Amino acid sequence: MSQLRRLSWILRPLLLAGVAAMALSACASNRAPAGGSDYTALAGGKGQVSLAELTERYRRNPRDRAVVIQYASALRAVGQPEQAIAALEQAMLAYPDDKAIPIAYAKALTAAGRFDQSLTVIGNVLRPDAPDWNALLVQGATLDQMGRHEEARRIYAQAAIIAPGEASIETNLGLSYAMTNDLGRAEQHLRRAVQMRGASAQTRQNLALVVGLQGRFSEARALYAAELPTQQVESNMAYIRALLTQQNRWDLIEKS
Repeated sequence: MSQLRRLSWILRPLLLAGVAAMALSACASNRAPAGGSDYTALAGGKGQVSLAELTERYRRNPRDRAVVIQYASALRAVGQPEQAIAALEQAMLAYPDDKAIPIAYAKALTAAGRFDQSLTVIGNVLRPDAPDWNALLVQGATLDQMGRHEEARRIYAQAAIIAPGEASIETNLGLSYAMTNDLGRAEQHLRRAVQMRGASAQTRQNLALVVGLQGRFSEARALYAAELPTQQVESNMAYIRALLTQQNRWDLIEKS
């Protein structure tokens, strides 16, 4: 796998974190560096909720709209998009007129690699006269994962007009540029994102990742250290170094 293709693959899951922010766990072999999993975005943000607790809540009441959406987000975060799809399909039957559920469903479809189906679902949600910026964000992320980056960036620009100053939109735009190895422009957008409302720990860690991929290790470590415990910081830094050295001998930072 080429270095650019590998980087694109690593960044794909991060694009889907925008609507309901969550971090992905780190693994130095094949996953992007990040912190722990936090599924609180749809539950008032009052502390961490474990996947086991969400599973139990879902079992007790699979028709609870908020629980289903949060449960599906948690499942995506641990690499179980098909299970998330199954839960959301049931919820869509129970809430046929809901807008948030099909958006979550499209995110799960994209996470499972079912891109065309995801775009169809989002197309049914979007209203030409009043498009939902959350839906646009998922549409853009899906297009990015299909390699249709210019289209995705136009979608993000449209979403930014509807919801100016939203960190998740600027974050996805930054990640889109990172996927095509335009790390300087990616950093510009991510630095804007961390100053905006809704900027999460994941947004700041995305910035650290892009800074590190440019070979600025001390700066990347400092950014990570503001968010993560020492062990995770060092794991992430080792991952970035491995990513840069495993193939192409630092081609990603040859222009830095």
